[in-house]
Amino acid sequence: MVKKLAFSLLLAGLSVAAKAQDDVMAFRNFQLSFNRVSQAWIKYNDTLQKMFQDKGLKYPPSDIYIRTFKSQNEMELWARDNPDDKYKLVKLYRICALSGILGPKRYEGDRQVPEGYYFIEDFNPKSDFHLSLLINYPNYSDMLLGDKKKPGGDIYIHGGCVTVGCMPMTDAGIQEIYTLCLNAKLNGQTYIPVHIYPTRFNQVGLNFLGRTYATDTSKQEFWINLKSGYDYFERFRKIQPVMYSADGRYITNN
Repeated sequence: MVKKLAFSLLLAGLSVAAKAQDDVMAFRNFQLSFNRVSQAWIKYNDTLQKMFQDKGLKYPPSDIYIRTFKSQNEMELWARDNPDDKYKLVKLYRICALSGILGPKRYEGDRQVPEGYYFIEDFNPKSDFHLSLLINYPNYSDMLLGDKKKPGGDIYIHGGCVTVGCMPMTDAGIQEIYTLCLNAKLNGQTYIPVHIYPTRFNQVGLNFLGRTYATDTSKQEFWINLKSGYDYFERFRKIQPVMYSADGRYITNN
């Protein structure tokens, strides 16, 4: 009986693994069936491989992290090989344009780029803006702290260099980022984290926020909460799982 049960569990495990592999191949084939994706892959995959090799990192990657700073129009790409490793900075990208002002997105139509802790939720190979990566806005914090009925949505990293609340890149930039994220997903990374900050929380950034938004206590409290996660990464070059308090605050273990 024990042997039969063990054999049944083994077969079940193999079946799940085979289905997962089939799903990965189906996703890969679907994505590469679009000329925009296949051309981006052909153009940038070798470049990305060399970029990772120069940093002493494996390619294709299995653990990448994107960190964005709105006031600097900068998007950082980080990667590591193993969960116990520290992330290494691979490349700094320029964001073409940003709409709105500093501060989180709170309702549909506010033209704001979100701020907080997110992940890539979907890959769009036929975007109106060349290629696009959907961010999981609104997250739990946004739904509690923003408009309950119309918090907004459809926030992407995309090409086209135009935006109303998204993070636009040049078409060349999104081709490279899309190829990289696609490789990471195909190599087993289910959730690619994307953290969006108003600015770098260094002394220069803190002084700027303090002067410019001195009377906006709501934003100041929100940024203090975000700074905890920023400080953790700056100290350890690792990120923590995203957790929330009952009132929508991010919980970190600094």
